[in-house]
Amino acid sequence: MRWNKITIAGVGLLGGSLGLAIKRRRVARRVEGYARRAATVIECRRRGVMDRVSLDLRSAVADADLIVLCTPLAQMRPLVKAMLRSLKRGAVVTDVGSAKASVVREMESLVAGAGAHFVGSHPMAGAEKTGVVAACADLFVDAVCVVTSTRRTNRAALRRVEQFWKSVGGRVMRLDPAAHDKLVSRSSHLPHIVAATLAASVLASNRPRVQGTLCANGFRDTTRIASGSPEMWRDIALANRRQLSVALDGFVRELQGVQALLRSGDAARIQRFFALAKSRRDRWLAECNVHSPE
Repeated sequence: MRWNKITIAGVGLLGGSLGLAIKRRRVARRVEGYARRAATVIECRRRGVMDRVSLDLRSAVADADLIVLCTPLAQMRPLVKAMLRSLKRGAVVTDVGSAKASVVREMESLVAGAGAHFVGSHPMAGAEKTGVVAACADLFVDAVCVVTSTRRTNRAALRRVEQFWKSVGGRVMRLDPAAHDKLVSRSSHLPHIVAATLAASVLASNRPRVQGTLCANGFRDTTRIASGSPEMWRDIALANRRQLSVALDGFVRELQGVQALLRSGDAARIQRFFALAKSRRDRWLAECNVHSPE
């Protein structure tokens, strides 16, 4: 299936990568983008990520068959409200947001009022780098792309969105929005909170100057994602704060268990702790065909 026109609203890492993927794989006859800053438009043109990028939202979405929202979560609602009059009847709107329940709840009604269809998406792809300069046409290859379904979801639109993610190289998984948020609170959002907390704590200004010198590969790899967009992660933490709080409570209990092990000085139990963690991670790598950098 080939789309006639796809519009990417928000041209950063994900939006720019989608544009490149759509062009390379000929997913649409035309792909256009909407950006908030003139500098972004210039960079998009320089890199050729889309056929056209505009500062005019209405012209960008006019006649589009598919609109993909690639902005931080807090920007999605005002953006959609601004484009409603320009949506083509029967158009499909999706997004790349890392939290789904609140987004789907808000967007379904808004988009339906304009005679279009909203289907929530979350491609599990990205990097700590931001902006269109970091865009990569292969970003979504073999990435799990969650597509959400509710009682209000148009079945034809759902299938088209699933096919879209497959067409850019993704592996589609269908989930309920609430189930998605619970799962990613542990696998995606919690790791970012941990990495950010670790970076902020270890590299605090009151540490000795030599502290940073002694932060080597293990620290760098563990805190890599802390270099992600603060705006984006602020929105994610707020949108999924209930599930993330539950995940944090569980993690704190696990840390307290480790602290108790250290206080006990029980070498055998401490070794079993590390062995269990290693075996679970090794099994995950093998089952999911994930390539470890070690």
